[in-house]
Amino acid sequence: MAAHLVGRRVTDAWTDGLRLREPLSRTAVRSLVGERIEAARRRAKFLLFPLTSGRTLLVHLGMTGNLVFRTGQNAEPTAHDHVLLDLDQGPPLVYTDPRRFGLFKVLTATGLARSKWLRNLGVEPLSDDFDGNFLHTACEGRSRPIKNLLLDGHIVVGVGNIYASEALFGARIRPTTPAGRISRPRMVRLVAEIKAVLQRSIDHGGTTINDYLGSGEGGYFQQELTVYGRAGEGCLVCDKPITNKVLSGRSTFYCTTCQH
Repeated sequence: MAAHLVGRRVTDAWTDGLRLREPLSRTAVRSLVGERIEAARRRAKFLLFPLTSGRTLLVHLGMTGNLVFRTGQNAEPTAHDHVLLDLDQGPPLVYTDPRRFGLFKVLTATGLARSKWLRNLGVEPLSDDFDGNFLHTACEGRSRPIKNLLLDGHIVVGVGNIYASEALFGARIRPTTPAGRISRPRMVRLVAEIKAVLQRSIDHGGTTINDYLGSGEGGYFQQELTVYGRAGEGCLVCDKPITNKVLSGRSTFYCTTCQH
């Protein structure tokens, strides 16, 4: 989006008006006509596009949503296209979402500051604010499994299920361990592993799964996963079978020997 959308002006706008996670306003979408996209930013999994008027386009892709430029292999419209923005240069931008769990909202500066989706978010995992002391303090007195705390967006955003499993393996911490029982030095190591895993994944273009749709061939970090998706296979350290346990509805992979 930063490479291809910033600086473009919206010349026409269409929406089917079908409800997403929240109602999709036809008036708001039409009001984008004449706006220029000033920047492309991210907060947690929310995409923020500041506009010339001072408003901001807030987008969340949900579980199955995509922002695509309608060209090439994506040229044909689909039944799941919910917003189409014609631009002053290049192909139109389309928001498509089969399950309609995403968001597409146009917010004033006040609305953005008050947005319930943004105001209670935790720290960014690759920021300096996220360190061992922060995580240890956030987990003090908590009996919830550490894996669940890492997926709590009120504490830290964007770690995700795959990377939480990978980082916990790297730190040799069992995902089921009550968060409040983990010492400060082990938290320091865990935070270091989280940052390292996320950075390696970014360097490899992410972890591409079967519903990927984007520019290029996707990422290949899945080729380096140490525990995630490897239930029953030998641990890369001790060769004991990797265990898969469901925690809060999420598959969690770990080694019962190496992680404690």
